[in-house]
Order: sequence, then C-alpha cells, then structure tokens
Amino acid sequence: MYTIAALYHFTRFPDPEVIKPALLELCQANDVKGTLLLAQEGINGTIAGPRAGIDAVLAHVRALPGCDDLEWKEATSDHPPFGKMKVRLKKEIVTMGQPDVDPVARVGNYVEPEAWNDLIRSDDVVVIDTRNDYEVEIGTFEGAIDPRTTSFGEFPAWWEENKDRFHNKRVAMFCTGGIRCEKSTNYLLGQGVDDVYHLKGGILRYLEEMPSEDSTWEGECFVFDNRVSVGHGLVEGPHALCHGCRRPILPEDMKRSEYEHGVSCHRCVDETSEADKNRFRERQKQISLSRKRGEEHLGATPHPN
Repeated sequence: MYTIAALYHFTRFPDPEVIKPALLELCQANDVKGTLLLAQEGINGTIAGPRAGIDAVLAHVRALPGCDDLEWKEATSDHPPFGKMKVRLKKEIVTMGQPDVDPVARVGNYVEPEAWNDLIRSDDVVVIDTRNDYEVEIGTFEGAIDPRTTSFGEFPAWWEENKDRFHNKRVAMFCTGGIRCEKSTNYLLGQGVDDVYHLKGGILRYLEEMPSEDSTWEGECFVFDNRVSVGHGLVEGPHALCHGCRRPILPEDMKRSEYEHGVSCHRCVDETSEADKNRFRERQKQISLSRKRGEEHLGATPHPN
C-alpha cells in the first residue's frame, strides 16, 4: 500500500536551490516518488511511497525555515501513483503571475468544511471555483461560478472583467487543496474586496470529512496523480487521463473513435498535429516497452497552474 501526501506551504526561502539536493536525496533514499516544487515563496507538491518514507520526508520539510506548522492531506493507493521523484525550482509554487501577491502576509477568512455549506448557501455570498476548466467539468460545488480559465494565471484578468457582477457580495472561493485560494484571496484583498473566504484544506478535506448525504459537492474532484479523480471519502473515481492533452476522460470516452491510447481523445484530437500524434505514439511505444522489461517509464505528472 502506498501513502500519498499532498502538501503546500507558503514561507520565505531566500535560496531554494540550497534546499533541493538534500530533499531530493532523502526522497530517493526512502523510495518516495512524485513532484515537489520549490520557490522563494515556499513548497508545493504531491508525493507517494511507503509510510516510513513519507514520514521521513514530511519531517524533513517541517524542519525547513518557517515550515514547522506544515499541514498536508493523505490518501492511499494500491498502485504506485508516480514513476519517479522530481524536485523542481520554480518562480512560483503555483503560477499566478502577480508579483505583489503575498499569501505569507495575509489571506482570506478560512472556512472549515462543516461551516462551508451554510456559507455558500447564503444569499449575499458568491461562490467561485478557482480551478481550471477541465477540473471544473468533472465536479464542483452546487451553485459555483466557473470562470472557465485554462490556467490559474488567467484568474486576475477574469476577475477584472467580472468584478462588477459581485458588488456588495461576500466572495467564497475554493480549489483542490487550498493553495490557489491562498493566492486568489490575497489578490482580492489587494483589490479592495474585504469579505473574502476560502475553504480550509480545499475540496479534498471537504470530501474526506463531509458525509456524502450532507454534501453540496457534485461529481468528482480531479487530482494531480495517477488516481485522476476522487469522490467522497477520497475513494478513487472512474476517470482516466488522456496522455495527449492531460484532461480527465471517462471509460465511455475511451470507446469513441477519436480516442487513441496515449495519443488523443475526443477533446484534443483536433488540437494536435499529425507530427504531435506521431511523437505521442513513439512515447507510448517506449512506455509499453519499459513495462514489458519491468521498468518504470519516467512520464510527466500534471500539477496545478
């Protein structure tokens, strides 16, 4: 059984490059795989491995400057969610492209899962899903607004174009684990919006703690590992991933004529060139050959952006 830990923490790392070698070495020594992003604003990522290995890595991260109060969310899987371990240096641990945004300084009001339903059902509250369009498509909270953004960096422009719709409203926002809302609530505070709220621990904590019969969540939640989607109780959902476009697809989508394993689905078949498709076919061939040899192919893992 593999333990999966999803984590993020905003703190100030003056030189994240110094942190990388020891963190990567520890993960590799403990058979922990996944992706961790390091930037001057903090750390973000999802890792998986044996219980003892995850505990060792979390202890190491908690010992980093400003990370002693690190929180994380856990799940389990009976198959390895990741093929390799990557520790990457980035400008931002989640890309918004707003240099003045600083979640370390302040964020919106945290709302615990048990209080979320009452908040979002209030007449004076507007609920905004800050995730990407392909994530929203497979599940969201009832009544939530979908900005239809393809990346998190598009959110500020969307807000600027739509903010007049929300005059005199309290704003409640949510995302998968909470990291995007740390930035989006700080951004709105900087734009002069005073009553800003976000779901503490994100959708994942809500699905873990909220009984399905009391839930206002509809559908599945996209996750950035090989489970692809989860439902209440963080039970693995029915979705697979199209490795051509990295979007979630259902089993019935794989029966469509546009679907080619590892190459395309009905959403992306017209978005890529024949040269792209041939490249994807070669990649899939190498994956198949690696599996026949009993090796792990070092494929890409999606992360929120």
